[in-house]
Amino acid sequence: MVGDRTAKVLYDAFAIKTVGDLLRHYPRRYMVRGELSDIAELKEGDEVTILAEVSASTTRHIRGRKGGILEVIVTDGSDKLSLTFFNQPWREKELKVGAQGLFAGKVGVFNKKKQLTHPDYQMIVDGSDVDNAVDNFAGKYLPVYAATSKLPSWKISQCMDMAVASLDDLEDYLPDEVRNAHNFPTLQQALVQLHSPADLDHAEAARERLTFDEAFLLQLMLVLRKAQLRKLHSVSRKAKKGGILEAFDAALPFELTGGQLSVTQEIESDLAQSHPMHRLLQGEVGSGKTVVALRAMLAVVDSGGQAALLAPTEVLAAQHLRTFEKLLGPLGHAGMLDSPRDATQVTLITGSQNTAARKAALSLAATGEAGIIIGTHALLGEKIEFADLGLIVVDEQHRFGVEQRDALKEKALKPPHLLVMTATPIPRTVAMTVFGDLDVSTLRELPLGRSPITTHVISVLEKPAFLDRAWERIREEVAQGHQAYVVAPRISASGDENSDIDFLFGQETNDITSVEELAPRLAGDALAGLRVADLHGRQSADVKDATMRAFAAGEIDVLVSTTVIEVGVDVANATVMVILDADRFGVSQLHQLRGRVGRGSAPGLCLLVTNSPADSPARIRLDAVAGSLDGFELSRIDLEQRREGDVLGASQSGTRSHLRLLRVLRDEELIERARADAEGIIAASPDLSSYPGLAREIAQLAKDAATDYLDKG
Repeated sequence: MVGDRTAKVLYDAFAIKTVGDLLRHYPRRYMVRGELSDIAELKEGDEVTILAEVSASTTRHIRGRKGGILEVIVTDGSDKLSLTFFNQPWREKELKVGAQGLFAGKVGVFNKKKQLTHPDYQMIVDGSDVDNAVDNFAGKYLPVYAATSKLPSWKISQCMDMAVASLDDLEDYLPDEVRNAHNFPTLQQALVQLHSPADLDHAEAARERLTFDEAFLLQLMLVLRKAQLRKLHSVSRKAKKGGILEAFDAALPFELTGGQLSVTQEIESDLAQSHPMHRLLQGEVGSGKTVVALRAMLAVVDSGGQAALLAPTEVLAAQHLRTFEKLLGPLGHAGMLDSPRDATQVTLITGSQNTAARKAALSLAATGEAGIIIGTHALLGEKIEFADLGLIVVDEQHRFGVEQRDALKEKALKPPHLLVMTATPIPRTVAMTVFGDLDVSTLRELPLGRSPITTHVISVLEKPAFLDRAWERIREEVAQGHQAYVVAPRISASGDENSDIDFLFGQETNDITSVEELAPRLAGDALAGLRVADLHGRQSADVKDATMRAFAAGEIDVLVSTTVIEVGVDVANATVMVILDADRFGVSQLHQLRGRVGRGSAPGLCLLVTNSPADSPARIRLDAVAGSLDGFELSRIDLEQRREGDVLGASQSGTRSHLRLLRVLRDEELIERARADAEGIIAASPDLSSYPGLAREIAQLAKDAATDYLDKG
């Protein structure tokens, strides 16, 4: 249908292999051929349609290259216009001198002459009705496609015209009852109307149908998987009366919030079932997800099983260990003199442990002596064995791929229960689209006694003296017995360039602040006399752990760090955070970072330092963070500024995705309709046997590597 060279470019640029792939390369927008224009009135950049006669035609060769340039001069009596075609000599046969035609395109200027490059045109045969030809041509809607220099939109449009013309009784997989309920066109009608619309209303109806298809097929797959998960047989993990969970609750020095109590009831109900739990726990920064997760793990320990917590970094894994040890107290000291009867052990497995520590941890996991095992990717290693793995808790789930979660699940004797946690609140339709096969629990309220965090933006361009005041605020907080974080976006300086650290100390430059330069400069200058330490990902696990333990113990006044403290770090005495080059971070990331302060009874303060101008997008983003403590609202702002692939986690699935039209924030209502329809279809036919077309479409979709990121089951 298309030449080999065109086919290769289509594949290389857009992964288009089949006619079906081509038809799914949807127009970005449409150009409408307008009323006829006089050549004499044309201006550069105008989208125009003219009725003119060919007055001259010449072809000139390009030196040193194949092909040539066809230049056709047309006139409408008011002026002349050049039409230029590259490597298309056959058009000279159509564009003969004296022939009359309609020409449409965007006006350009070359060598001070107005021209149209590769215009659309329609020649008028002698004796034809000119008025009728004008009406048909000038009113046409022209699709504009994502294109490349080797394959411009007009060339794709030619290929698409051939593809649309070849369509023959295309099977529609969308059930009639669903299509009729929404008054959608058929699949064939939608594809034709989208690529060759009679008007914009038809194009919009086609786009809505095809967008719905994407949402519906995705929701159908997720509903199917959710139903299939419920068919798996797992071990019921019900807490026993008088066990470790009951003892833990009795010893807790604080009361759980209403939200925590509600979510723990949902989780305990799931764990008691004979099919595996698959639940997402999301919540505001500092809302108490860790305690909820620990209670779930203790319920599993009560049942005689083990629980594993998978954390993305060693800093976070070590923080979880410290938190669990503190919360459990003697209940985490099984085998020791002070341990109660139902106590267990908590152990840590990371990649950088020394041989002795690792051997001991592996033994505790394999024998079942450790009821709770915390670890990083090291938990996925072949040598890691569990006595009876009953629950997997995945912290910061977006940091892990499908294969990694599956590798841990395979270490269980029977399908384990799964609890995935995220500290980034997720809008409802994003959760439905990305985690639609999981039950969702949400924590919104903060624990009692938490103080609000005040956030300010410091512009060193507008008021450089305010940065000095930031260092003074740190000194004031330390003088009152509190501690501080200073966050920088980079570990070390880049190359031989000066770092932005010089700007902070009075020497202007354009690079980014780094921890390794900032920590000693602060210790010797603005924060001289305070106990300053640095923390970043290149340090050894022992150094990172020792630094965090010292900070938690109050032995460090100011911790200069990268984003390794973004989640999970819980030091109640830290009250102030200064984030340098804050415009380098995303909205949700800034919200996570500032959540490290104000975790005790003293109020928190976060200062966002930036060089960005007041009206820049980065500054607007920072002002949004400063103006709201609502993580769900900020998450929505963050997602609106990101690419759809980032929102959906497509980085785990390669570059190809079947979601070409769907936008999870824009199309909320449509996604909810699609979910309801998908649940109705599965209720009517759980195996889709009544809908063979849908079954084939879902089977094909399941094979697509682009859906791997959905496979959390």
